[in-house]
Amino acid sequence: MTSNATAPTDVLADLRRRGMVHQTTDDAGLPAWLAERPRTLYAGFDPTADSLHVGHLVALMILRRFQKAGHRPLAIVGGATGMIGDPSGKSDERNLLSKEALAANVAAMREQMRKFLDFEGPNGAQLLNNLDWIGPFSYLDFLRDVGKNFSVNVMLSKDSVKSRLAGDSGLSYTEFSYMLLQAYDFVKLNESHGCELQVGGSDQWGNITAGIDLARRMRGVQLFGMTCPLLTDSEGRKMGKSEKTGTVWLSPEKTSPYTFYQYWINVPDADVAKCLGYFTDLSHDQLDALDAARAADPGKRECQQRLAEELTTLVHGTDALAKVKRASQILFGAEIDKLSDAELTEIFADVPSRESPRAALDAGLNIVDALVAAGLAKSKSDARRAVQQGGAYVSNRRIDDPTIALTADHLAGESVMVLRSGKKSYALLKFV
Repeated sequence: MTSNATAPTDVLADLRRRGMVHQTTDDAGLPAWLAERPRTLYAGFDPTADSLHVGHLVALMILRRFQKAGHRPLAIVGGATGMIGDPSGKSDERNLLSKEALAANVAAMREQMRKFLDFEGPNGAQLLNNLDWIGPFSYLDFLRDVGKNFSVNVMLSKDSVKSRLAGDSGLSYTEFSYMLLQAYDFVKLNESHGCELQVGGSDQWGNITAGIDLARRMRGVQLFGMTCPLLTDSEGRKMGKSEKTGTVWLSPEKTSPYTFYQYWINVPDADVAKCLGYFTDLSHDQLDALDAARAADPGKRECQQRLAEELTTLVHGTDALAKVKRASQILFGAEIDKLSDAELTEIFADVPSRESPRAALDAGLNIVDALVAAGLAKSKSDARRAVQQGGAYVSNRRIDDPTIALTADHLAGESVMVLRSGKKSYALLKFV
């Protein structure tokens, strides 16, 4: 990513227009403060998995926009806080991960963040792990130096704590301590990197203000905070989960580029304008034009198409985008070139699939028998009629001779053959 920095004064107005500001600790003064000079800010990411997911995108894009506006972002992976678990927005305590698992997760997240942030130049981003400064603390030293600055009454008043105490599961002392650790992160980052602004989801407000208060008590400095809305749809449900595959991850091993692309293609009209504003670098004029096009002709789904293209390119690259667009075209009848079995199985995830002996293919499988074996024809006479009428396809190529014998040359992957009857009735034959 190149910074292409613009005036620092633009960033807060830009974020507000995109709907990405929920709260700040100084609505009146923050714009002028940001305009004075480039500032250093941070957002934290708990390494609870070996990949970032769609829910992390809002904070990542905020860091990205601040950097493009000339400020310096710090991305903090919580190697220490991840061992505790943040109670904010959670109804139950998380399972604690081992040090080895956390280290692997941190390494994976570092690489993914490089797609969003520029790590070169005067305002180059930095990736930091709070285990580096919290790990050496002894329990007694932490209580003496940090814990003495916290009022239990104030901690109990935080929404993240109150909601858990009101529930059936309660709140462990371990999770109750989380606020102290995150608050100290802000103090430490201010000392070591001149960080003065923390950003996070709206459920982080209590943790952010705790850090600001701790910095005032320990060091006598004034820090600032800003939260963004949580990523929810128009009905208030969290986005970032697919009905078929669950969590939508940024790792291609956990969520393939095709599934990732399809998730954004299927974003409802009520949510697509917000997602375009949050997750693309499109200008406000471009966003307004897309919104006008959606209002004029929703059926074209131009907004969803642009959203899917922009995000897939950002997360997975241009080559991956070309492949997933090709896969989408296949479902609409484009001829199928050689793909892997895994790719075909994913593209045709909702298509009936049957197995057939490999020996049958090696001997030459008649197209009529193949249609019956795949379940696309009830009988040989039905299959023969479909071929003769021009309604039989292999790899989306028409077969009009009922005597044709299919061989390994007709496979679309290593062992998968894609058959079609009519315009939309697909089936897979897997030769084993």
